[in-house]
Amino acid sequence: MSAVVDLVALTLLPLGRWRAVAEQFQAGQTAPAILEQQCDEWTTSGRPRSPCPGVHALRSRAAAALERASRFGVDCIPSTDARYPAALRTIFDPPPVLWLRGSISIFDGWSVAIVGSRSGSPYALAVAERLSADLSARGLVVTSGLARGVDSAAHRGALSVGGRTLAVVGCGVDVAYPREHRSLMTEIAATGAVVSELVPGTPPQAHFFPLRNRIISGLSRAVVVIEAGEKSGSLITARCALEQGRDVLAVPGNILNGRNRGGHALLRDGAKIVESADDIVEELGLASGRTTTAVTLDVQPALPEGDPVLVHLSPGEPSDVDTIAERSGLSTAALLTRLFELELAGLVGRAAGGRFVRLDRTC
Repeated sequence: MSAVVDLVALTLLPLGRWRAVAEQFQAGQTAPAILEQQCDEWTTSGRPRSPCPGVHALRSRAAAALERASRFGVDCIPSTDARYPAALRTIFDPPPVLWLRGSISIFDGWSVAIVGSRSGSPYALAVAERLSADLSARGLVVTSGLARGVDSAAHRGALSVGGRTLAVVGCGVDVAYPREHRSLMTEIAATGAVVSELVPGTPPQAHFFPLRNRIISGLSRAVVVIEAGEKSGSLITARCALEQGRDVLAVPGNILNGRNRGGHALLRDGAKIVESADDIVEELGLASGRTTTAVTLDVQPALPEGDPVLVHLSPGEPSDVDTIAERSGLSTAALLTRLFELELAGLVGRAAGGRFVRLDRTC
């Protein structure tokens, strides 16, 4: 339990220290060592408006958060837990802890993120709901951010056909935001899940939402942008997806009202155009065809002799991404995608410091 407490305590550090924490994890440092060092640096920074409460105080707050989670039926999934989603482990800065309200099995299937404007037009809302329903009917999990507009339409589309949907929120999973989505949040948790990297009880704040976007994309195989303006938060999610090696797709919109200039910019930059769920399924390389019941997707990658990644990994010998990329000749984006597939198939595991190791099993 002490190890989990330290991981939770790290999420209570100021946001300005989160990237440094991620870099220290990448370097293979342990949570207790990182916590001690970050608190020392916080103390010596000499900021009177935000004094460091100390390691002991942070651990006490972390323990209180775990107790609150237990009372409210919220599951704590540290990054050291085997249940932690494999897809999220592959990003540069995976959250030290995920808080989950709902079913952990939500991470078992393939996910597609649908994001877009909070003030979406009727067209955007209709497209989001339709695409989400069609993807859910094929057994895919629809991930979004539970915001007003396109996000909520995407969640409702999945629920309308009995599908499962995952909401990544910029507050505690026990905090309804926006307030009018309280019942929607409960409905999502009943069959899918609501997740956050923030401790239960954390109120929504503007700076949390851009951060949660990396989790939306990190948990997904592809991100579909529906009606995004030039400064839309959805473009942050798309950028995270590209950095993480995920596919980015966009729905074209009305060129006269300017609502979708961000989406059209993505299309000009090479994002695949989406006119139906078939376009998304095709991009993912999955068999097309509509079904009204959930299906189990085969994520076992083809493993011809001389796989460009596996041949450069030895069982028990961790290698970092740069080394594997150099040996395999793959781009970082292509390599991360392949490592993600191999990890889901149980052929590659994640080691300390963001390195990967081949698991000793028959392919």
